[in-house]
Amino acid sequence: MIYPTPLIAPSILSADFSNLKQALNDIHASGADWVHLDVMDGHFVPNLTFGPKMIHDLRPHSGKTFDVHLMVDNPGELADEYIKAGADYLVFHSEAEIHSHRLLQYIHSRNIKAGISIVPSTSVASVKELLPFIDQILVMSVNPGFGGQSLIPQCLDKIRQLVELRKTGGYDYLISVDGGINSRTAADAVAAGADVLVSGSAFFTSQDKAGFVSSLKGEKRV
Repeated sequence: MIYPTPLIAPSILSADFSNLKQALNDIHASGADWVHLDVMDGHFVPNLTFGPKMIHDLRPHSGKTFDVHLMVDNPGELADEYIKAGADYLVFHSEAEIHSHRLLQYIHSRNIKAGISIVPSTSVASVKELLPFIDQILVMSVNPGFGGQSLIPQCLDKIRQLVELRKTGGYDYLISVDGGINSRTAADAVAAGADVLVSGSAFFTSQDKAGFVSSLKGEKRV
């Protein structure tokens, strides 16, 4: 099946943390488009990953878009650190920030792109008022906190809703999906309207990462 080419964003979460420079090299060599960086605080989600220093240290080794996903409580208090570390997109959870509109404005004032994310239990309707102000919306298609989970098919309905709202509202945000994306599920996500596919475990366990990226883009299957 051939489908429109999405952007591919491998998630560093699933890389070998003892050799992250090689993980970046693998992303570059694969033909993937972005680097996705999942920041977890052990409070908003039940896991800890890394902080701004790691992103800062990786930044000189890649010219690719750094898509930083804050899965943290109180993202407004931490935003500056990740902006300074080198984020190109800073995405936070609407569930974690009461004053989401204000934080979106602040991120834009720092001359980077701003986005929101929603977990599987959060409806599109709950973030409708924010859609005119975002550059990206990240639909979590698993319950966040751990890699290697299976995609929840009902989450694809949110992508379809967001496509329709983008069309009727004249917005230009990207629709990203994260969770359970592999060469089997990618076609369904893209058919629903996803522009960006985040893939962690499936990318880093693949023996042919370039072939895997091509499969997500619909160019061939692996």
